[in-house]
Amino acid sequence: MPKPFRLPDFYMPYPARLNPHLEHARIHSKAWARALTMIEGSGVWDERDFDRHDYALLCSYTHPDCDAEELALVTDWYVWVFFFDDHFLETYKRPRDMAGARAYLDRLPAFMPIQDPSAMPEPANAVEAGLADLWVRTVPAKSERWRQRFAESNRHLLEESLWELANISENRVADPVDYIEMRRKVGGAPWSAHLVEHANNVEVPDRVAASRPLRVLKDTFSDAVHLRNDLFSYQREVEQEGENANCVLVLERFLGCDTQTAAELTNQLLTSRLHQFEQTALTELAPLFAKYAVGPAEAVQVGLYVKGLQDWQAGGHEWHMRSSRYMNDAGHGDDENSGESELASQFPLHGPMGLGTSAARLFGSIARTMPLRLKRLAHKPYEHVGPTPIPPLKLPGELRLNPHLDAARRHSLQWARDIGILDGVWDEKHLLGTDIPLCAAAINPDSSREELDLATDWLTLGTYADDYFPLVFGTTRDRAAARLCVERLTALTSDNPPAPLSALERGMADVWRRTAAVCPADHLEALRQANRTMLEAWLWELDNAAMNRIPDPVDYIEMRRESFGSDLTMILAQRGSGLLPPSVVRSRPVQALRHAAADWSFLVNDLYSYQKEIQFEGEVHNAVLVARDFFDCDRDQALEIIRALIAARLDLFRHAAEVEIPALAQALRLPADTRKALDLHIQALRDWMTGIHHWHQETKRYDEAESRRRRAARLGQTRITSASWGLRHSTGLLGASAGATAAAAERPQARTASAPPGPNASVANRSPISR
Repeated sequence: MPKPFRLPDFYMPYPARLNPHLEHARIHSKAWARALTMIEGSGVWDERDFDRHDYALLCSYTHPDCDAEELALVTDWYVWVFFFDDHFLETYKRPRDMAGARAYLDRLPAFMPIQDPSAMPEPANAVEAGLADLWVRTVPAKSERWRQRFAESNRHLLEESLWELANISENRVADPVDYIEMRRKVGGAPWSAHLVEHANNVEVPDRVAASRPLRVLKDTFSDAVHLRNDLFSYQREVEQEGENANCVLVLERFLGCDTQTAAELTNQLLTSRLHQFEQTALTELAPLFAKYAVGPAEAVQVGLYVKGLQDWQAGGHEWHMRSSRYMNDAGHGDDENSGESELASQFPLHGPMGLGTSAARLFGSIARTMPLRLKRLAHKPYEHVGPTPIPPLKLPGELRLNPHLDAARRHSLQWARDIGILDGVWDEKHLLGTDIPLCAAAINPDSSREELDLATDWLTLGTYADDYFPLVFGTTRDRAAARLCVERLTALTSDNPPAPLSALERGMADVWRRTAAVCPADHLEALRQANRTMLEAWLWELDNAAMNRIPDPVDYIEMRRESFGSDLTMILAQRGSGLLPPSVVRSRPVQALRHAAADWSFLVNDLYSYQKEIQFEGEVHNAVLVARDFFDCDRDQALEIIRALIAARLDLFRHAAEVEIPALAQALRLPADTRKALDLHIQALRDWMTGIHHWHQETKRYDEAESRRRRAARLGQTRITSASWGLRHSTGLLGASAGATAAAAERPQARTASAPPGPNASVANRSPISR
């Protein structure tokens, strides 16, 4: 059979090593699978299939340091998961049996009890029997929190198979963002990361397990594993099995390109994710350890976990080059490398290919991918890009405006004066031209006057703070002061807040006090967490800006949701969702709906803000720039890619609202009040998205003339007033790095700003400052 494309050059910076207990694992795993009728009698595999796939070789490569007993256990897990995948394909995917699949999957969580590992029902098939046996052999050595995390990964792996089945039944290919997110769950690599902990006899400390660095390490590991598998398995899955969950196919459809181009781009994304893995491990773990007081013993545990993930990457790559499961029809016989010559002739790869030669390929792998790494750091800020031609966009709904808009405009101006945010970061002309009340009125069309005033103040504060952070902390690169600012702003949302010391803090204290007086407790806690998440994302932006690093595209999408304040503003705008049970909110269709809404909205923002951010502010956080960097294309090509992604995210939003959520309501037999709350939530998101788009069309915030006005005012100031302003904002109010901040402000090349006016100065004399 002709091959659909030539395999690209892979980036693999780690050497693969083979566990010496390979033969023991082969003998044990075959006996275990045969005892559970996964081989003879299953209708899925025969002995030749089992031998050709050689899962013991996979586990010996991916877990090179564990003992024979542990390797046998891990190999049994992989035999089970691949059997589940093939059994689900034959039994439910090919016949398109959604009802049977749901009933089958609904039973499996019962075989993963957290408290008493033996408290489970009688298995009814080989998949249930295998899971029951593996669970009781695995979890007793681990903590309850690890069991919970591992069970969650197992549930995602199993339950999200319905997503694949639904897409096959509808002949629907996911968009790139939805695909990456869902492939993590259904592809099994997060599940593999938990087994890395078990095989290496380590456990990530619970207090940092959900932190950004550990989350990114697991996600980049997962994405790299899945993208590599997609390249090797395209022919089997897409051409032979009719699968459509494969990144090569996703990019073919999304970009309208040929298969070879899609394969090269998939490999480029794989390389980018591995670079992100390394970047995170080298730059984010040490600050995390300091923040959470992670001691030496716990740090070693995390280090061994990271090393285990690296071993898995290298070993998984070696196995894919040797296993015949996806690549060819050659059997292994008694030699795990017997299929290698045929593989090498069909898929030429650079460098020696024999057992133990992976290290010899490291230098070439690193050298070939170095340009991609360096290009991401070589962006020249303040590039002249000119006005952005905004493409026509489809909207999620009809625009509705709150009737209290004029009153909100009057309130907004007075509130800004009272709080003191017209201090040089903003001036009155910028406040009025930005017209935040219009945005609030469009996304909250049914709110009362008091509710609209509060929503306006939240949005005003967030937009002001978004300008404040890069101006005050980005120019000085004073991350300690930025961290302290985040901690103080977060403390102002606590039950025992400190006294506010600046306009920014006064604004936060005011909106939080008014919100707490009217907001239900569950919404208030969600709002507090969303606010913290947004502030932490701004620190991530400051770090990238300090390195002049254009983000990895996947990391950008996921962090932009947070830095955009999506969850925060959704909570402020949502109606009726307090009636939604947590299980419904956490469900895949509702999460897909919310993520699609967030992505659509911030991508619209990135279109309108492109010139302002790239040309006038020297930013690196914009989707158009990220697309230009990744696809190595010009602005107009990048705009078309982002336009297509905006359209795809709206399509997913509509599909979730019109197909997936009604199906979820029917499957869960949700009561009428919960279904009504879902309808209200969907409408609130439609208003939110439509309102954001309308505001971008009308606001002066992104006009070239306004950007030039603010830049001219900033450049016209003297260094001494710049130093005074920086001292007041960065140190006088935050008490951090006074000498360093003043010295930075005095440097000739530093950006300058005006000294803040005294309390008696007129509004007309207040100079604007932009990022």
